[in-house]
Amino acid sequence: MQPAQPVVSVRNIVTRFGEQLIHDDVSFDIAAGEVLGIVGSSGSGKSVLLRTILGLQKPSAGQVLIEGMDITSMSERQLMGVKHRYGVTFQHGALFSSLTVAENIQLPLREYLSLSQATLDELTALRLDMVGLPLSAASKFPSQLSGGMIKRAALARALALDPQLLFLDEPTSGLDPISAAEFDQLVRYLQTNLRLTVVMITHDLDSLLTTCDRVAVLVDRKVKVDTLAGIMNNPHPWIHEYFHGPRARGMTQMLAAGVQHGT
Repeated sequence: MQPAQPVVSVRNIVTRFGEQLIHDDVSFDIAAGEVLGIVGSSGSGKSVLLRTILGLQKPSAGQVLIEGMDITSMSERQLMGVKHRYGVTFQHGALFSSLTVAENIQLPLREYLSLSQATLDELTALRLDMVGLPLSAASKFPSQLSGGMIKRAALARALALDPQLLFLDEPTSGLDPISAAEFDQLVRYLQTNLRLTVVMITHDLDSLLTTCDRVAVLVDRKVKVDTLAGIMNNPHPWIHEYFHGPRARGMTQMLAAGVQHGT
């Protein structure tokens, strides 16, 4: 029996900006149904890598395959046919400030589908409920929402087209610890119940512990991918400092106690 095809395959990616080399032969696969966390120091190219996987930026060399389709060789028109297969949230929500929450959620629905306003409103209500927002949030503008509500509204928009692949860029950035923990629980709940594959850029050690199945660390222009336990045993100096420094001591103790993913 052959192994299942990865949902995303990153193959030998090289990224250059002029003389600056960002990624040098970066390769990894993302399996269906897993949550992969991507970490790295500032300037390591995390956001650039995400943009490359999303087809928003072409690499200097290498390929990105989504469900077996090489998006790096596609035209913009061809790429449009792939983009509806995934949902994305960006670091600060990236909601359109001049649109209500409902109008933000309905944007991808209007772009790809021809639906009546009544159907759009019904789908909006379902998405709001899915991410734990009240229906009253639909008529509000982003400026009227708390940081946590903005994150949830952005997630509702990312899920508008029922994607099976979800990309989250710093989803808990700027949230207080309680809101961040609630958002982590929401992501894991949605991943389990909707059978999502999730790729998450994060600096949040708690998110890595409670949400991610594997971790991809960008160091020295390359990537190292393993389970959290495996990554924590990696001897690379930056990895060791990141996962064994003062801020990580609580996580180390929790992992040793077997609490990852609530086990």
